[in-house]
Amino acid sequence: MGSRFPSHQLSNGLYVSGRPEQPKEKTPTMSSVAMPYTGGDIKKSGELGKMFDIPMEGSKSRKSGPINNAPSRTGSFAGAASHSGPIMQNAAARSVYITSGNVSAGGMSASASMKKTNSGPLNKHGEPVKKSSGPQSGGVTRQNSGPIPPVLPTTGLITSGPLNSSGAPRKVSGPLDSTGSMKSHTSFVANNPAVTTLSLDDEFSFKRNFPKPILWSVILIFVMGFIAGGFILGAVRNAILLIVVVVLFAAVAALFTWNSCFGRKAIVGFISRYPDAELRTAKNGQFVKVSGVVTCGNVPLESSFQKVPRCVYTSTSLYEYRGWDSKAANPKHRRFTWGLRSAERHVVDFYISDFQSGLRALVKTGYGARVTPYVDDSIVIDVNPGNKDMSPEFLRWLGDRKLSSDDRIMQLKEGYIKEGSTVSVMGVVQRNDNVLMIVPPPEPLTTGCQWAKCIFPASLEGIVLRCEDTSKIDVIPV
Repeated sequence: MGSRFPSHQLSNGLYVSGRPEQPKEKTPTMSSVAMPYTGGDIKKSGELGKMFDIPMEGSKSRKSGPINNAPSRTGSFAGAASHSGPIMQNAAARSVYITSGNVSAGGMSASASMKKTNSGPLNKHGEPVKKSSGPQSGGVTRQNSGPIPPVLPTTGLITSGPLNSSGAPRKVSGPLDSTGSMKSHTSFVANNPAVTTLSLDDEFSFKRNFPKPILWSVILIFVMGFIAGGFILGAVRNAILLIVVVVLFAAVAALFTWNSCFGRKAIVGFISRYPDAELRTAKNGQFVKVSGVVTCGNVPLESSFQKVPRCVYTSTSLYEYRGWDSKAANPKHRRFTWGLRSAERHVVDFYISDFQSGLRALVKTGYGARVTPYVDDSIVIDVNPGNKDMSPEFLRWLGDRKLSSDDRIMQLKEGYIKEGSTVSVMGVVQRNDNVLMIVPPPEPLTTGCQWAKCIFPASLEGIVLRCEDTSKIDVIPV
């Protein structure tokens, strides 16, 4: 057919105008290939090295392990292929095989439309070993050439620990349900440097707050007054000086007794009346009082008897009443009074969110810091010789601490500050690398004389901790 318009003949014999279509090369079915680790060497980076005309090391086909007696691969398109990632074996099965070891003797071939990953050990039939995400059974041996990958349990959640027999992660931490939990918690608190253990010296005591030189001077003055009054009464029969000394002594004794009974209440009132500061405008080194909501830090506490979780302060005290013929709870225990037999008080670092500015500050009360707590304890159990066997939890608590439970009248008081409570903290602001902290002051805080309430001045050392919303726990009927 002679014509100036080009034409060609189809396979069925028909003639059509136009030039014949050039056969297009089939694109590989793999959309992306995972490249192996090159260690920063561009000669090992495959296609990246070709872009810069850098000769590649090794053969064109890159594998993650040496292949012995492997024949050349055939295919309908040329180019180096990477074989270090999961590739579809065929379109029907859609099976993924991932291997990472040496290949035994055997031949393999690939068609133009599919590629097979062959960078690992083969089984006895010449097929790659299928990788699973859990423990394997049978004769398959898994080789680990690096860090252990995360375990995939039957639930589908990726964990980093071993599996138990049911395929779930093995539980290795958490609260125990026996006396082992109490012992482990006690040892944890005792051996953890982040936990501050408070002693009885941290409690308010009028005797410790009142200056000793002044106390002994007052006692010496009254002794001299009684001697002078008695001498004048015997010499000139005049009792005026002795009466004045007795009246003054009675007034001073009443004042001392008043401060011993109501001194702690007066200090709590002083803390409540102290103005709150705003953390946003507080300067570095300024003494402030901050009120806000508590958030636990890295080491939360648990109350000793009631097992209240996520606390920043815990206090458990056992008191005993001493009658005429009863045993003393401590060497200073007087008759017909309540005496402290055992006390456990701990505090750790925590966060407080300021009500006024909304900023959060780290309160440094852990690691042996000086803390003065004013948290009211509540009676959780009353025990007498007639009902001591009706509370097995209390008997277990005594046994764990090797305390006797003979015929005694006892009270167990417990107080705590748990996460979400509202507290007031008094300390010094410290800013360090954009971290806002409240640390103990270098000098004690003096409350001053409260003349209207006849209260002597008191000193507050370290961080002052006051819980405003102490929970009122009912007494357990036993």
